Amino acid sequence: MIDIRRLDRDRLEPAYGVAGQRLLPWPALNAPFEGAWCVLRAGTESTPHSHHEYEIFIAVSGTATVVVDEARHPFAAGDIVRLPPGSTHRLVNDGPDDFEYYGLWWDHEMSATFLARHEADRR
Repeated sequence: MIDIRRLDRDRLEPAYGVAGQRLLPWPALNAPFEGAWCVLRAGTESTPHSHHEYEIFIAVSGTATVVVDEARHPFAAGDIVRLPPGSTHRLVNDGPDDFEYYGLWWDHEMSATFLARHEADRR
């Protein structure tokens, strides 16, 4: 059996200057990471921030610029960027269309919690 989590574009919530839908809570999902579908509106930029988690962005549609520790890099559909923990990062969308991407993040605690749940399920 599979579960399909549907994107609800009418219920995207703001976070870090983008509109998004969080992956969790999703009771059926047992994963060592969290994630969110994100939409960066045309002519806007996300809020610069840093955190302890590891993070990747997977560009789905459109183009943007990813700025990491003030170094600017083109970022387009099909690209994946890895953001090291502690790096200050933001996305800039100077284009006429929305930029959509999926963000995934994880840390040691999430991994340990996943492993503990997985081990408990095996017993």
